[in-house]
Amino acid sequence: MATSRPRGRDLGLPFPGLPGPFNALTDIPGVAVGAATLVRDGPAQVRTGVTAIVPRHGEADLSPVWAGQYSLNGNGEMTGTHWIHDAGQFCGPILLTNTHSVGVCHHAAVRWMMRTWRRDFHDLHLWAMPVVAETYDGVLSDIQGLHVTEQHALDALDAAAPGPVAEGNTGGGTGMICYEFKGGTGTSSRVVEVGGRRGVVAALVQANHGVRDWLTVLGVPVGQHLREGRLLEREQGSIIVILGTDLPLLPHQLRRLAKRAALGIARGGTPGGNNSGDIFLAFGTGNRIELPQRGAPSWRLEAVNDELFDPIYEAAVQAVEEAVVNALLAAADTPTFRPPGRMVRAIDPEALVDLMRRHGRMP
Repeated sequence: MATSRPRGRDLGLPFPGLPGPFNALTDIPGVAVGAATLVRDGPAQVRTGVTAIVPRHGEADLSPVWAGQYSLNGNGEMTGTHWIHDAGQFCGPILLTNTHSVGVCHHAAVRWMMRTWRRDFHDLHLWAMPVVAETYDGVLSDIQGLHVTEQHALDALDAAAPGPVAEGNTGGGTGMICYEFKGGTGTSSRVVEVGGRRGVVAALVQANHGVRDWLTVLGVPVGQHLREGRLLEREQGSIIVILGTDLPLLPHQLRRLAKRAALGIARGGTPGGNNSGDIFLAFGTGNRIELPQRGAPSWRLEAVNDELFDPIYEAAVQAVEEAVVNALLAAADTPTFRPPGRMVRAIDPEALVDLMRRHGRMP
C-alpha cells in the first residue's frame, strides 16, 4: 500500500537543513527498516501492520545501542523503557504496530533475537527486552480482531533493509490518521557537522495524532484552510517518534535528544493532547561496545561536548517536522471501519502547494 506520491521536498516545500541521500532513518549507517502491511476487505476490515527498525542490521554478534527515552504524554505503550532509563542502552530491534498487537510483536521480536544471535543466547544467560511501541488504528481497522500475528512481525524484521523507506499506508502506519487526514509512516534525516565531525540525525514517525484545526506546515495554518473531510470531535490518536544518530552520544545526551521530538511535532501544530501517546526514543550507534556479559571490565567512550549540541537538536526538530509531513503526503485514501461508510482522505498535495504559495512560503 506504499504510494509513489511526492514527498515534501519533491513538491518544493522549503524544509530547512541538509538531508541524507535517502532523507530517511536509513541514512544512518547500519540502520535498516522493514514492514509487513495487512490490507483485507470484508465484514472485518483490516488496515494494520508492523514496522521494524534494526539499529545494527547484519551484525553477527549481539551488541547494544545507547539510548534515551522521553514521554511528552504517556497515553500509550513503549516496552523496554525501564531498562533504557536505568542502563541507557538496549539490544535488538524496535517494532511499531497497533495498540492491541504489542504483545504478539514483543513475542516475535524475542524469537527473532534468539534466532538471529543464536550463539549469544546459547552461551550466555541472556534476556531479550526489545522495544515495541504502538498507536491506535481502530477507526480504520478491526483492531479487536487481533489480526497481526507473530509471523507478520517476523516478516517485517526479515524484510528490514537499508535504502529508501516506504511511507504512508505501510507497516504499523497502515491504519493511522494524522490531523484528520490519512497519516502513517514518515521519515526524514539531516546531515550535521559538529566539531569537525560529520554525522546523521534522522527520524521515523508513526503519525496518528492531531485534529485538523491544529495542522501547521512550515508556519502556515493549513488546517484552518483545508476543511473538507473533518472526522473527529477531539483527538484520539498518538505519535511514536524514533530518532537515531551515528554521532557518539551518551545516554543522558540521547534522552535530551529524545525530548526535542516534542518540539518537532509541535511545529506541526499539536499541543500534545490528553488522549495522545506522544512517546519518543533516541538511539545512537556510536560508541559501539561488546555485549556487557562478554565485554571488558571497563568501557572507553567518546562523547560530543554538550556545548556543541545546538545543531544536533536543530537537526532532530527539523527531521521530525518533515517526517510528519512526509507521512501525510505519502498516505492514500482509506475507508473507515468504525463508523463504517466514511472515507479518510489523504492530504491533497496540489491544494497544499497552492496554500503555501498564497502564504508566501513557496514561489
